[in-house]
Amino acid sequence: MSYASLIAAEAAETVDFAVLPSLVLAPLLTMAALLLLPPSREDYLKLTALVGSVITGAISLYVLYAFDMGEPGFQFVTQREWYSTLGLSLFLAIDGISLFLVVLTGVLFPVAILTTEPHHDPKPYYVWMMLLMAGSMGAFMALDLLLFFMFFEVVLVPMYFLIGGWGHGDRVYSAMKFFLYTMAASALMLVGITSLVILAAPDIGFATFDVTVLADNHELGRTASILVFLSFALAFAVKVPLFPVHTWLPDAHTEAPTAGSVILAGVMLKLGTYGLLRFGVYLFPTVVRDLAPLFLTLGVVGIVYGAAVATMQSDLKRLVAYSSVAHMGFIVLGIFALNNQGLSGSIIQMVNHGISTGALFILVGWIYERRHTRQIAELGGLQKSAPIMAGVFTLVMLSSVGLPGLNGFVGEFLILVGAFSSARWWAVIGVSGVILAALYLLWAYQRTFHGPAEGDNATMGDLRRSELLGIMPLLFLIVFLGVYPKPVLDRIEPSVDALIAHVESRVDDFDEDEPEPVTRAGTEGLIQAAEEAHEGEE
Repeated sequence: MSYASLIAAEAAETVDFAVLPSLVLAPLLTMAALLLLPPSREDYLKLTALVGSVITGAISLYVLYAFDMGEPGFQFVTQREWYSTLGLSLFLAIDGISLFLVVLTGVLFPVAILTTEPHHDPKPYYVWMMLLMAGSMGAFMALDLLLFFMFFEVVLVPMYFLIGGWGHGDRVYSAMKFFLYTMAASALMLVGITSLVILAAPDIGFATFDVTVLADNHELGRTASILVFLSFALAFAVKVPLFPVHTWLPDAHTEAPTAGSVILAGVMLKLGTYGLLRFGVYLFPTVVRDLAPLFLTLGVVGIVYGAAVATMQSDLKRLVAYSSVAHMGFIVLGIFALNNQGLSGSIIQMVNHGISTGALFILVGWIYERRHTRQIAELGGLQKSAPIMAGVFTLVMLSSVGLPGLNGFVGEFLILVGAFSSARWWAVIGVSGVILAALYLLWAYQRTFHGPAEGDNATMGDLRRSELLGIMPLLFLIVFLGVYPKPVLDRIEPSVDALIAHVESRVDDFDEDEPEPVTRAGTEGLIQAAEEAHEGEE
């Protein structure tokens, strides 16, 4: 049974409660409620945003609870015709590949809202946060290409205003750079989407943006397939970001408010890797197989480059930003390994990176609020004045390093095992990223928390109880996913197996249809066949 057939079987089932649309509607309704509240009631504004995000997160946890882990196809399917003439539909569904990204979004937003405060104008700040949550949820669930593109673009607007309005330093420049980079690449993806739909329509018999139909029925020429795939891949590569289109990320992370950095690293970067997996591998398996060495190389370069540059950073937040470049390189390495271990590892690593790096950005934000600096040279000895913060930072830092027993190890191990079996030399080089991660993170921790405490460092306040409670869900997940990742992998692997089977079947069909290379013997055979056909006509 094909992957699309599994989806169609699930789509035939109806549910009484449209649970997936509610993941988009809940933050949108919260946004509407925020617009009605007076700006002077700052306490109500935060409470409303927190309640709305918690409700959305609770719905995502219900989806996790009700998810059938033995089913490789899509579940909770909501499909309604939108504009039938153009083949547009409201098509939302999730499988094991997207499930935990939806849950991650549902967890990170309440934590980010609870643990941070806007320094001015809370009303528009929380409005943009709710729009960002709605767009992120929609992007992870959309299976109509145009609907996905709309959600993919919607998230740029609130993040642009969050960085530009509530960021630090040269925030306007960073916000503009972020917006222009991602917007330009996304415009090219729209051209690719339109081209794919138009070119595939004669084979299918009608125009459709349905990913499941396009994946099993379109037959583009080799050149057209490569060009359309590259239009998708560039948009996703910028969002990841992959080397060398990564330069917007350190600036955006450094100048963004803490909550913006948490969501940018934890959720928005995953739109790039998720897009490569869901739309790149699924729609263009033969092109992905042929171009895998290119993306494996870019992923490995990102691992080594991101880690090396992170080691040289003097700004603690910028160091964490460059660490994301290295971690996302690992995820790309796992995706283009194109096997079960690599793909499963990349998916769980998306989740693990969001948890660990999100927690790191929260901790760096708390240090900045207390010391008004992120320069590592101006910090030192913080362990004496803030021992609880030092302990929490140690746990989160070790999870980012990939210490066995914590969540970061699981994803990196699976990725390297998968890559070693299909792309050995890339995996060997990628291992160096693990070593370099230990170098720059342990060195940063040592310079920040160890040594003599002087001046304001000696009197810096420790974590408050509310702060510790706010970050506790992330600390729990760091330990739980490191000790017992089986429930996550059990839900991921059936969908990964189905995707790999789909890729293999499409690649085999393409290889069977591909003409034999014209060698000397092949040329003589063609001439002989032509002569026999001519004699038959006579």
